[in-house]
Amino acid sequence: MKPRRKSSQPRRPSATRSTQTTTKEIPDFGPPAESGEEKRLNRILSLAGVTSRRKADEWIAEGRVTVNGKAVTEAGAKARWGIDRIAVDGRPIPAPAARVYLMLNKPFAVMCSLSDPEGRPTVAEYLKDLPVRVYPVGRLDFDTLGLLLFTNDGEWAFRLSHPRYRVPRTYKATLAGEITEADLAALRRGVPLQDGPTGPATVTVVSRSPEQSVIRITITRGRNRQVRRMLETLGYKIIHLIRIGFGPLALGDLKIGRYRFLTLAEVEDLRSMVGLA
Repeated sequence: MKPRRKSSQPRRPSATRSTQTTTKEIPDFGPPAESGEEKRLNRILSLAGVTSRRKADEWIAEGRVTVNGKAVTEAGAKARWGIDRIAVDGRPIPAPAARVYLMLNKPFAVMCSLSDPEGRPTVAEYLKDLPVRVYPVGRLDFDTLGLLLFTNDGEWAFRLSHPRYRVPRTYKATLAGEITEADLAALRRGVPLQDGPTGPATVTVVSRSPEQSVIRITITRGRNRQVRRMLETLGYKIIHLIRIGFGPLALGDLKIGRYRFLTLAEVEDLRSMVGLA
């Protein structure tokens, strides 16, 4: 009997090889802030992860939302989440959950969404062991690695990602070729993009040679793929782009594809930064 030949094809690495499989204990941040407070129905449905505020307004107008068994159709209607019985199409919405705050070191070539119609890997694959539903705070593009926050605290997430609050985001970019002083100055002033000029950036050179440059760049008004577009507009090929900081948080030595919960002090620092303290 002939011995079985080994395949010459390399084994394809699993997309979830570096995901966490053991459930961690979620830190106690106290009772949910929304529990029992009277709020607009559209906001409650958004905070509960049922739908967006805009879509909730449509459902309310269509009579699909009930409070304590009665249909509510007026815009601006309010209810007490966790006390009133709120349902959509007869199905009760989730009760307020304990708040969760964490950071993930997002891998390369992973979608920032929780699902993808094209079947590409998503960040949800790295959070499978969480017993509660969380969603990303802002975005990192498909080809960018690094620090990505997740939470189920809607107001905290909204403020951290809103340009009005100017929360700094820091990236480390590795570029082909030597970056010039003129282009460093352009980054610091702001770069004109197709959707308008960017704001000023803080830029530090980590290393520079004719073959390759590494810079650290901090922006406070993030737009879609902003850092990548700024550098490409100046003519640079990006070899590697990773977010290493968000507000006072640093990615540190967190491994790719792993997450950790934020500490109470870290959450409070970010709350203070966006006026929630």
